[in-house]
Amino acid sequence: MSNHLPAGPALAYGAATAAYQVEGARSADGRGPSIWDTFTALPGTINDGSDGSVACASYDRLEEDLDLVAGLGVGYYRFSIAWPRIQPTGSGRVEPRGLAYYDRLVDGLLARGVAPMATLYHWDLPQSLEEAGGWPARDTTERFADYAAIAHGHLGDRVTVWATLNEPWCSAYLGYAAGKHAPGRREPAAAHRAAHHLMLAHGMAAARLHDAGSDAVGVVLNLAPVWPERPEAAGAAEGVDAILNRVWLGPLVDGAYDEALVTLAPPLGDPDVVRDGDLDLVRGSADWLGVNYYTPMRVDVGDEPGAAGVGQDTSAYPGVRGLRFAPRAPVTAMGWEVDPRGLEELLVNVSQRTGLPLMVTENGAAYDDETRADDGSVADEDRVSYLREHIAAVERAREAGADVRAYVAWTLLDNFEWAEGYTKTFGLVEVERADQTRTPKSSYHWYAGLAHG
Repeated sequence: MSNHLPAGPALAYGAATAAYQVEGARSADGRGPSIWDTFTALPGTINDGSDGSVACASYDRLEEDLDLVAGLGVGYYRFSIAWPRIQPTGSGRVEPRGLAYYDRLVDGLLARGVAPMATLYHWDLPQSLEEAGGWPARDTTERFADYAAIAHGHLGDRVTVWATLNEPWCSAYLGYAAGKHAPGRREPAAAHRAAHHLMLAHGMAAARLHDAGSDAVGVVLNLAPVWPERPEAAGAAEGVDAILNRVWLGPLVDGAYDEALVTLAPPLGDPDVVRDGDLDLVRGSADWLGVNYYTPMRVDVGDEPGAAGVGQDTSAYPGVRGLRFAPRAPVTAMGWEVDPRGLEELLVNVSQRTGLPLMVTENGAAYDDETRADDGSVADEDRVSYLREHIAAVERAREAGADVRAYVAWTLLDNFEWAEGYTKTFGLVEVERADQTRTPKSSYHWYAGLAHG
């Protein structure tokens, strides 16, 4: 097993961001356009009409943000590399100024005693590749493997923990079925093809990184326990579990898509899509698994409307009939049910299912952040409570035998929250949109106290 994963008896702590959500500098230093640049320019796609062109200006305020990471006392900082910064068109020419930015990021972390945890793909597909077919096109997998090798070849002497993809469910099903995320397509068959190609891309990239000597290559999945609200919802819950969880875990563990999933998603049974050898490449390809958890999926059926929050859009589960979501109070500002028992259950089950070391690579909550302390900073006791209860759930899962190595809070900074724009805040640090002033919240200080031990 990998020598480079967290391995101490105590849980390791970290904080996370993603390139498009924080970097800004959309056209700086040769960066090419991504599908999110194109998508956010379309009217009606983002709740507040905003985009990531400035975001948190972290590209220009890197040292300040690295100091905030160091101030937390965490062992790990999970960031993503923007593919269009490295290859502006998704293939061919490499942009040295883009690589130089990540040199500064990685070297700055190491100088502060923080281990970098790099994610190769957090949704910012180069627009040129989308125009050539995007993730539903098989060629994109080859382009991704090439890009992964370039990034690893440049940074792999200093970055030892790698994730290939972040939440491929969102890329495939919110991007190509529900149309709620870039590129905004509503083509269920294309979404299923994208799902397969994303996992194939992971397998191909993992093989390249392993061949280059890396021993800590994982993939990050937004998994969730799926709870039927009543017996009549059992079939819908099974369908949600297939599209949300099993479509990834089946290839990784078994090298197969299960029969019930293929019935829901016929392209996954098409030999022109799932070719001989594809799933053999994916099976056993991960040295560790990242679990992003925010909420359980409580499933009901019926004609009355259910929840429609991100991840709870029924059109993102093509083929699941009569589906509605029924989260129970309390909920976050996203409308997501708060139940840390879901994280405990998930970690125990996924640990048993995969046998892999696990890391909670995202967990956190959006709240309105209206309460202020005497000094004017955000007094977010609701977020502190959320974090405390979910970390306790991780510890219970560890006591139950789950091999969980790290807990990584989402997120360091209030940032561009995808389709929600800047209307939802998950950060440990408040970012003033007008002048980019960073102000740590109560949750930052609480988490720093925990991480410092």
